[in-house]
Amino acid sequence: MTPEEQLKELSRNHVSLISEEELLRKLKSKRSLRVKLGVDPSRPDLHLGHAVVLRKLRHFQKFGHQVVLIIGDFTARIGDPSGRSKTRPMLSREEAKINAESYSTQAFKILDRELTEIRFNSEWLDAMSFEDVIRLSSKYTVARMMERHDFARRYEENEPIGISEFLYPLAQAYDSVVVKADVEIGGDDQFFNLVVGRKIQEEHGLEAQAILTVPLIEGTDGKLKMSKSYDNYIAFDDTPRDMFGKLMSIPDTLILKYFRLLTDKSEVELSEIETMIKSKSVNPRDLKLELGVEITSQFYGEETALSARDEFIKIFRNKELPEEIPEIKISTESVSIVDLLVSHANISSRSEARRLIDQGGVKVNDEVLNDIHSVIEISDGDVLRIGKKRFYRLVKC
Repeated sequence: MTPEEQLKELSRNHVSLISEEELLRKLKSKRSLRVKLGVDPSRPDLHLGHAVVLRKLRHFQKFGHQVVLIIGDFTARIGDPSGRSKTRPMLSREEAKINAESYSTQAFKILDRELTEIRFNSEWLDAMSFEDVIRLSSKYTVARMMERHDFARRYEENEPIGISEFLYPLAQAYDSVVVKADVEIGGDDQFFNLVVGRKIQEEHGLEAQAILTVPLIEGTDGKLKMSKSYDNYIAFDDTPRDMFGKLMSIPDTLILKYFRLLTDKSEVELSEIETMIKSKSVNPRDLKLELGVEITSQFYGEETALSARDEFIKIFRNKELPEEIPEIKISTESVSIVDLLVSHANISSRSEARRLIDQGGVKVNDEVLNDIHSVIEISDGDVLRIGKKRFYRLVKC
């Protein structure tokens, strides 16, 4: 592809790009660009929200460019203030290390290992002296920091802003100096931090990185951005069945956005999907089945994704049981439903068990149990169902 054609593909679905001219000039240099992404291991799991930006990096790799994935094991201890109305809790060194260990492995489910350089920013940030921090902070002003929307809002609302939060974008920017990033990619909420990176690179005598941001995606609730904190996420490490089931649960309003940001559909195909949705010429469920296969295939292969689809259809459309059901072994003749859920079915608490029962979410052999005082007489082969997705076979022992 020509540099112009590369630019057209790489800039698909972006929110901000600074700038087209700069990125095109870098692409025309015919050298392998260093394309940076920084991720803080604030949680141990990557989810489809991360997949949007990782897929963009994979597109750069397709053209031979080098991805530099920075695991922010140091900056996670500060906490990214982006989009926050309050100061983010700091992680301990041990928490950051544990979470960081799983990130690189999960990222390679999308990235090309041969074209990926993984760095931990504790390599250089741990080594900085207080004098180094003062020198770095002197290169940016409080006035420029207060241009950030969430800082300005919190200041107006008399919400505290820690000095450490001013240091966060500077630390992220210094990462770009160390790895000599040509391009930095991030979610739309990272725009300010990426712009700071350009300034700090120039202050260190480097050419400013081009920056490209991509949209954030809403989670399975269709309202809030995908996050483990909101329990609306689809994790890279979900089982194929769980991943497919969660994709089938997204609101119809997210179908097109997920196709656009999480699959390789062409603009023509996306236009056709949009037309079908608007004209109501297709059942949204059928589009979700296609979407579920496409996304699950990226993590587990097409054969496994198709099996997950077939099992979903069997369970939810044909009301059949899944092929493999975990067993719960019971040594007594009878057991209270609350004890069964808490002691054997991984329900977190008795109050959670009572809530599930009150909402009609617990069945034995298709009989709804809505009395929290119910006692079950155990028979070999009885099937306990919790919600729509969890099944257990009861076995006397």
